[in-house]
Amino acid sequence: MPRQPHAAPGRSRRSYDQYCAAARALDSVGDRWTLLIARELLAGPRRYTDLHTDLPGVSTDMLASRLKDMERDGIVERRRLPAPAAATVYTLTARGGELLPVLDALAEWGAGELAGPGPTDAVRAHWFALPLRRRLAGLGGTGVVEAYVDEGAFHVRVGERPVTAQHHPEPYGDGPAPEGSDTRLTLSTDTCAALVRGDFTLADAVREGRVRVDGEGEVAELLRTR
Repeated sequence: MPRQPHAAPGRSRRSYDQYCAAARALDSVGDRWTLLIARELLAGPRRYTDLHTDLPGVSTDMLASRLKDMERDGIVERRRLPAPAAATVYTLTARGGELLPVLDALAEWGAGELAGPGPTDAVRAHWFALPLRRRLAGLGGTGVVEAYVDEGAFHVRVGERPVTAQHHPEPYGDGPAPEGSDTRLTLSTDTCAALVRGDFTLADAVREGRVRVDGEGEVAELLRTR
């Protein structure tokens, strides 16, 4: 277990006390729930209640504690939305946005474990966004893609350098894209999971009728012609 370091005055945190880049990273994001909070915030600013809803299993005390830690470490910040929303939201800082490739790699590494949801597993449509975005990026096209699965819709932006600082588009998000999309995919959750696992390619899924493609975007055209 990490042990308490001799922290600077006013700063208390657990640390592995190892002069190693990986250990230093885990000092900040290695605690339970931290990276999953980052996964949610990569989709855009979220209210505390939204985060609690989409992180089933986390207690209110644990969520509040993790968010406080992430604020302390410069990963997350709070801001007040202007009227008429007038709500306080959590958002990733520019440093927090740099966790995208970390979560990309974790999702890729864990994709093979999606053999099927267990009886107690929660499922959210946008949890497929990270790995599906990688599959779409492999096509080489650019655009905003909406995906509709059994649990709902999510959108991803592909072919562009994603920026998650304030006032820049997020790499993915829950629900339809606010600005609209140029490609729309309709598929079952089982098909989406199989694509993520690598059981077949997107182009194969389209040819076999497992995925319906609508829209006139570059990604849509690439899927129809592959």
